[in-house]
Amino acid sequence: MSKQCIKAWVSGKVQGVWYRRATQEQALQHGLTGYAKNLPDGRVEVLLCGEEEAVRAVTQWLWQGPPAARVSQVSLEEAAPRDPDAFITL
Repeated sequence: MSKQCIKAWVSGKVQGVWYRRATQEQALQHGLTGYAKNLPDGRVEVLLCGEEEAVRAVTQWLWQGPPAARVSQVSLEEAAPRDPDAFITL
């Protein structure tokens, strides 16, 4: 299997609804590393690194998010491969 990193920007009602924590849980369940952080403009930035199939599964989940979230847009771009030690939320 090949590894990849994807950076995502998630728009909508995604701050103050446990979006980052739920993303962390999804990523850890799929064996991914990366981060999720709030941006000043109300979006959440997510970096997912790991096996291509697992990254794809979590990027699809980003459209759903936790129950209180209302996702309106997810923008994706490939990111330079990284190997952080753990998934963190900021």
